[in-house]
Amino acid sequence: MNDLARRISTLSPEQRLQLKVRLGEKKGVPEPIAIVGMGCRFPGAPQLQAYWQLLTQGQDAIRDIPRDRWPLEHFYDADPAQPGKHYCRQGGFLEQIDQFDPEFFGIAPREAKYIDPQQRLLLEVMWEALEDGAIVPQDLSGTQTGVFVGASTLDYGQFLLQQDDQIGPYTATGLASTMLANRMSYLLNFQGPSLTVDTACSSSLVAVHLACQSLWRGESTLALVGGVNVMITPSLTIGFSKLTALSPDGRCKAFDADANGFVRSEGAGAVVLKPLTQALAQGDRIYALIRGGAINQDGRTNGLTAPNREAQEQVLRAAYRQARVPLAQVSYIEAHGTGTLLGDPIEAKALGNVFGPSHQFSPPIRLGSVKSNIGHTEAAAGIAGLIKVALCLKHQTWVPSLHFHRPNPYIPFDQLPLRVQTEREPWRDFSEHAIAGVSSFGFGGTNAHLVLQAPPRLASEGTETPASPLERPGHLFTLSARSESALRILARQYLTQLQNLPEQELANLCYTANTGRTRFPYRLATWATTPTALQQSLLAFAGGTDTSSDSVLKTALPGAGEAPALVWLFTGQGAQYPGMGQQLYQTQPVFRAALERCDEILRPYLEDSLLTVLYPDAPEDPRLHQTAYTQPALFALEYALAELWRSWGVQPAAVLGHSVGEYVAACVAGVFSLEEGLKLIAQRGQLMQSLPANGLMAAVMADAETVAAAMAPYGEAVAIATLNGPHNTVVAGLREPLKDLLEDLKNRQIAVTPLAVSHAFHSPLMEPILNVFEHLARQVDFQPPQIPLVANLTGQFLAPGETPDATYWRRQARQPVRFAEGIASLHQQGYTHFLEIGPHPVLSRLGQQCLPQTDSRWFPSLWRQRDDWATLSQSLSQLYLHGVAIDWQGFDQPYRRRKLALPTYPFQ
Repeated sequence: MNDLARRISTLSPEQRLQLKVRLGEKKGVPEPIAIVGMGCRFPGAPQLQAYWQLLTQGQDAIRDIPRDRWPLEHFYDADPAQPGKHYCRQGGFLEQIDQFDPEFFGIAPREAKYIDPQQRLLLEVMWEALEDGAIVPQDLSGTQTGVFVGASTLDYGQFLLQQDDQIGPYTATGLASTMLANRMSYLLNFQGPSLTVDTACSSSLVAVHLACQSLWRGESTLALVGGVNVMITPSLTIGFSKLTALSPDGRCKAFDADANGFVRSEGAGAVVLKPLTQALAQGDRIYALIRGGAINQDGRTNGLTAPNREAQEQVLRAAYRQARVPLAQVSYIEAHGTGTLLGDPIEAKALGNVFGPSHQFSPPIRLGSVKSNIGHTEAAAGIAGLIKVALCLKHQTWVPSLHFHRPNPYIPFDQLPLRVQTEREPWRDFSEHAIAGVSSFGFGGTNAHLVLQAPPRLASEGTETPASPLERPGHLFTLSARSESALRILARQYLTQLQNLPEQELANLCYTANTGRTRFPYRLATWATTPTALQQSLLAFAGGTDTSSDSVLKTALPGAGEAPALVWLFTGQGAQYPGMGQQLYQTQPVFRAALERCDEILRPYLEDSLLTVLYPDAPEDPRLHQTAYTQPALFALEYALAELWRSWGVQPAAVLGHSVGEYVAACVAGVFSLEEGLKLIAQRGQLMQSLPANGLMAAVMADAETVAAAMAPYGEAVAIATLNGPHNTVVAGLREPLKDLLEDLKNRQIAVTPLAVSHAFHSPLMEPILNVFEHLARQVDFQPPQIPLVANLTGQFLAPGETPDATYWRRQARQPVRFAEGIASLHQQGYTHFLEIGPHPVLSRLGQQCLPQTDSRWFPSLWRQRDDWATLSQSLSQLYLHGVAIDWQGFDQPYRRRKLALPTYPFQ
């Protein structure tokens, strides 16, 4: 059962019915479209959080025309009739529209200067919207993602083409309005519809409407919608002055008696849209739902730019009819509200005529216009209003519409069910059924209205995630950027995010950061158990003070190329200890499930439950060190670790096991099934356990030739069991002769270490059980490995199609393990990264001895007497930093997580 299904199962029958209606299961009702990500750059609000702050605090972002646009003293004149002059001194302007991060988008700097700032702005804002929705843009490559853009002005073209020598090879693509949408589709390989809409002031809301239609038709699977307007030349400001459409004092006073025109403004906004079922299934954070909408045209009026009340009424009725939403349910309207004496009364009367009958006995509809805060962003006005309403629905809050002091005398507010919202207050009688409308009217006559609804509680950001029955003790947090400076800025942004983060939200923050961001060459990773611990790590990195070689907080070198191929090493007998992996068993569902499956398979072959052997009540319990239990226990533990790594997207390019570990390597490579592998290793352990415990094994710190010469006088009583390294040879044999050999070696100043094993494996003492073992092995269905497998017997890769059969496994129990030769074979094939799948990094240390002068990297899974999660997270973070692709969804799949709003990329 996935998380969505679990959450739905907790609903009451009435809530389930409501959800079905919301999902469009009621006949004739279109499935709601979810707004799952948003981004914006508006005057006074360089990003989404700042926009919400501006709205809630009732800020006015209008300012004097900056000198980097055009010299005000040259173009200003209070007289509207003056040729080539404008009478408005102010507007809504963005900062640094000349700044762009072309390398981030793979655009050559020489091309960037030809690209309209509107294109540049949209690229960044759309990327931010995807990140805000925790969507990795590359994951959408090749999909039917649609891009819909509303735009109208072409100031940069006028500016750039004033001189013929400014025309270059990128002029056409840099200035064409179609590229506002097409460039985004091209850069991210989106293959859905891609178009730019120009209906003047209603452009971006029309684009949203068209995107919804595309989603409903199945033409797009996801839609990215934006609107943009940039003012670079004074031409249109002069033109609107000649129409006397601008406010001389530079304020949009929507619905006020002093309304005297609009003020021009610029900005960009973008939203990410998905069908609600898809958004819920993917656990998206939903701002609001789009229930429906409509567009129409004024037709012939008393002037080309004059609004038409009847047409506005028609588009309103059509929108709510299409959405199947009762008019009585509407509680807020984000109006076009330009602050003109002609337009405001027409819009208010149209609203009154449509909603009057349904609101006779209801509270009045709240009315507002974001143009009173940021001015009229023209082609981006619709998306600015949409984002405002979506934020209001998300936060269940009404925000003030500015500059309303005395009602416009031409608007009979006492007869209309409308009230201009002049202060911040909680959304009255808010529920999942709260409905708001957004209007946007083009000065050429194209009208648009969309119907929005509050997000379902299942996807509400404020809803607490039910506690998972199992939870790990800490969380891995990752960041990445295209440059070190950007990475440090991003780390500082997260420091701000962490200041007031509740401790229980740390998992969700890490989950969102890990799953919802693109992976870039400069990377950071750290393990944290509390927000404070994460703050400390990020503070050390952001300030450049983290220089500890032992720290898990690192940055990878850029330009590393393809991710390294990873070799999995499976540890052999002798590394076992009671309680190995117990913390994972208690906190990691994938590991736990794999281990319990092994336990169930082994029950017919073991007297005691595997789990009681691995995790005994008494730490001195001796069963784990009895060969009959040791071998299946190691197999099960390593198989569970392998399943865990695979669930995180980490896959082996080649495998090598050491003795018992080779059985797990073969199982992972597909030589035999888990059931057959466990049965075979259990039978092997029982047969070896039945042998007399008269053997001994020891590691000798000398090369094989030296050891072989010293062994010669002892005949077949002793043998070389494993070749672990250039100066690490393991010998095995009868206890007393082997003790004598070890004494001889010590007398020669050669270090020896007896091993804690019950029998002399890989020696002649194994001969009595080999016939029976081979007979049992012949009952197994062996297959050629599907992953390159390095054989213990030869230290070489098995040839393509070669199958390690029963004879192989007989010899493998008797002959020496050629581990050092296996590592050499892997090194010769270019493998440099090794992940040890076992309870302790025994093979990693041996491997380092085999390859002391190389750039090899070694990563343990577990480490005796160390925290399981600390060891795993250290290795996982290092793999990530070295470019190994991690499935972060899989990393958190067993737990209940939800997405948070997090900082977006700091473009340089």
